[in-house]
Amino acid sequence: MPALVRPMLAEAGTLPAQDEGWSYEIKWDGLRAILYVEDADIRIVTRNDRVVTVAYPELRPIGEQIGSSRVVLDGEIVALDDIGRPSFGRLQQRMHVTDAAKARRLAEEFPVTYMAFDLLYLDGRMLLDLPYDERRAQLEAMAFDGLLMGLTPAFRDASGADVLWAAREQGLEGVVAKRRASAYKPGRRSRDWVKVKIFRTQEVVVGGYTEGTGRRRGSIGALLLGIPEGDRLRYVGKVGTGFTDEELDALGSRFAPIRQIASPFAQRLPAAHEARATWVRPSEVGEVSFSEWTTEGRLRQASWRGIRPDKSPSDVRIER
Repeated sequence: MPALVRPMLAEAGTLPAQDEGWSYEIKWDGLRAILYVEDADIRIVTRNDRVVTVAYPELRPIGEQIGSSRVVLDGEIVALDDIGRPSFGRLQQRMHVTDAAKARRLAEEFPVTYMAFDLLYLDGRMLLDLPYDERRAQLEAMAFDGLLMGLTPAFRDASGADVLWAAREQGLEGVVAKRRASAYKPGRRSRDWVKVKIFRTQEVVVGGYTEGTGRRRGSIGALLLGIPEGDRLRYVGKVGTGFTDEELDALGSRFAPIRQIASPFAQRLPAAHEARATWVRPSEVGEVSFSEWTTEGRLRQASWRGIRPDKSPSDVRIER
């Protein structure tokens, strides 16, 4: 049983020019996780190597149902809304939990599903060098009926444009195009997997925040965001919308221990921002949705989606 397999990563891009040789999968708006099953027990590991099994107790029966097989799966933890669509907001309620009792309570209110899309190891054999089609065939041969997880559909003989249209109609995040002859490349970002987003999101590193005014006086007004460049951050704008009052309180508590005197940004920020800024150690990764990049390299109409504890600052890069 492998101790650790780093997930293969997709490049952001557009649909392939030709459909031949490609498979299309739904892009889930969730938490990427590698699931290890051995002796009916499971271990859930995020992309940045955090073991989060305790946070998702409702997934433990997957191990019992798989039984004696030793398996490593790649997939996404997803929380669904009332009409069955992935809800990142609901998943956010689960992502920071380390207390087992609290996790059990939240599992009742905001249950999650594990959506598997790749099989990396099975009963003593690593499958990483097999083509995508062969790994998928073995994954699909597993008895998913009755398991507390889903199988991400793979559209291997379909038009990528049709799959993307269907995803848009269902209000989903996008699709991932996967080259059918490709091996699984642990920890590497590869053009063999291309993610095509319907709405634009960007991972960012929080470098500070400004104090709120009016109703938000005494709280956070906006977060100051950056993209790592060397050992500093390149400023890409601020975000002041998309927060609930509870999130603002939680962010204030999260940032209090990592406040610092010096700015982590490589350049001076607009004077109005710097005058009201509190700087923080650039260790927290978040995600925003936005409309476009400006010519100055700033995020336009950014809205906060949440902290990403499954990501590290070194993972963050601009996704055009």
